[in-house]
Amino acid sequence: MKLKPLDDRIVIKQSEAEEKTTGGIILPDTAKEKPQIGKIVATGPGKLLDDGKRVKMSVKNKDEVIYAKYIGSDIEIDGEPYVILRESDILGIVER
Repeated sequence: MKLKPLDDRIVIKQSEAEEKTTGGIILPDTAKEKPQIGKIVATGPGKLLDDGKRVKMSVKNKDEVIYAKYIGSDIEIDGEPYVILRESDILGIVER
């Protein structure tokens, strides 16, 4: 399935939740936190202004980003978890 977001929305493939703590304790599924980092797989064309012009997106496909914890819509496509959110919900781009 292919998903194309509208306006300033972004589709992010979530990273995997941590399996262990830094101390080596294995976490059960109920204790795992929702990841706040992921890779952009699709972006919309940008926000539409009142005068009909579009604002260019500041992120692009394949950028690894950090986003707010309890924001966006969680969806599943072909068994993979994704999040759809607005560009303004992205906190930063991860540079490695």
